[in-house]
Amino acid sequence: MTRFAIALVALLVTFMFTTFCGVSPALADAANGAKVFSSNCAACHLGGGNVINSQKTLKKETLEKYDMASLAAITTQVTGGKNAMPAFKGRLSEEQIADVATYVLEQAEQGWK
Repeated sequence: MTRFAIALVALLVTFMFTTFCGVSPALADAANGAKVFSSNCAACHLGGGNVINSQKTLKKETLEKYDMASLAAITTQVTGGKNAMPAFKGRLSEEQIADVATYVLEQAEQGWK
């Protein structure tokens, strides 16, 4: 295998593992994600709730119900927004979005304690 092919396989495995297993990417920082969440998301999602649509919380069961229980899905939602949720692309860096997605997924797994 060429170095390119090995790197491509490693990238694909990392992506699939992160997406389907809900594991944080090595470079994502949940502590920074907590700060980003507090500054940008908590007004609507305090404690994993949703003041706009109480049916679509950030709780683990709800994320699973709506196929949002992965870093990829949360990242897409934060980046592009949807319905009443604004897009944060341009307001937050890709790193901040990855950090907040990691934080949200970790909190959902822990029951937002």
